[in-house]
This record gives sequence, C-alpha cells and structure tokens, in this order.
Amino acid sequence: MPAVLTAVPSVASGEMQLVRRALAREGDAFRTIIKTHNQRLYRIARGVVRNDSEAEDIVQEAYVRAFAHLDAFRGDSSLATWLSRIVINEALGRLRKRRRTVAMPENPQAEIIRFPLNPSDDPERTMAQRQILQLVEQATDSLPDVYRTVFVARVIEGLSIEETADLLGVRPQTVKTRLHRARALVRKALDDQIGPVLLDAFPFAGRRCERLTNAVMRRLGLES
Repeated sequence: MPAVLTAVPSVASGEMQLVRRALAREGDAFRTIIKTHNQRLYRIARGVVRNDSEAEDIVQEAYVRAFAHLDAFRGDSSLATWLSRIVINEALGRLRKRRRTVAMPENPQAEIIRFPLNPSDDPERTMAQRQILQLVEQATDSLPDVYRTVFVARVIEGLSIEETADLLGVRPQTVKTRLHRARALVRKALDDQIGPVLLDAFPFAGRRCERLTNAVMRRLGLES
C-alpha cells in the first residue's frame, strides 16, 4: 500500500493563529509577537547600523510597518524571517541615507553596548566578561557591512545558512563565503587578546525589551 503524503504547513499553526489574533487587534497577540522577536530584530538592526539607539528606532519602525501590513503575511516563511526582512530593509535604507549625507570614517569608533552582569559574580570575573564582550562587539563592528550582516545573523543570532541566505536574499554559497571571511577577520582581531569565546554579544532584554514593546503598543493604540 503506497504511503500517503500529507501537506506540511510552512509555518506552525500556532504562529498563524497568533497572526490571526493580531489581525483581530488583540493586544496580547501584538505583545507576544514583539517580545518573542525583539532580541533577534535588534541584533540584526544593530549589526547593520552599529548604533544602539538607532537600532531600537529601526526595530520600532519595522514593527509598525509590519503590523500595518500583517494581512500580507502568508506563512511562506516564518514570522521571524518575515519581520527580519523588514528590519533589514529599514536598516539598509537608513544606512544608504546616512552615507548620502555624511561621509563615513574609515574606522568608526565602535559603540560598546552595556550588558547586564550578575552583581553576585566575582568582581574580577565580571570585569573579564565585560572586556571579552567589548572586544567581540568591537571586532564585529569593525567588519565591512557585507560581512557584518552575515556574521550577526549566522553566528550571533544563530540562524542557519539557509535562513541567513533567505533573509539577505543571497545564495547559500554566498553566505558561506562571506561568513568564512567574516570569521577570519573577527578571529584576527581577537587572537592577540583572547582565546575562543562564547559569542553572546548584543543582548536585548529586560527593561530595554519592555520599553520598546510598550512604545510599539502605544503607537498601535493598544496600550491598556
């Protein structure tokens, strides 16, 4: 007896249900979407523009645009990928506009992101962790744009080769090539100072996550 093939939905039914609830203007659905995707979208935006506050502004604008056209989401890709594309487009647009008006320096000073540390940790260990993350962020910020976006998506955010290619609109082989070069550049920047590190840079959680979520909810007129 031949096997019966069943269609597998491209996006989980739970995600589509969440989208339908948002289309019905349920505030909890919007808040869930925002909090679920804040960190990924922030990291991607910051990976492009290299500025904390501008990255937050980009993510906020991207949410507003996405929710205004949420009925266009068909589930061909995940909601995270769909939102990430909007963030990428917004961030690249800002970058192009910035370059038309201001000449970019060859070696811009990296803006180090403050990250939460456990006050109960040993002070020397806490300082070492801070220094390591600062070095990682500086090395990432120093990458050329074409490599930095791939590096942030693939290494820091943990997307697959295929997801990164889909997000950036390039071939998987292009992602592999750019990632190889990006890793080599980051390794070169770090090798003289530290050994292998866990790339857990660019956090976006706690009060910052809540602040951005509330700002988007207010703009949508859904803040209780």
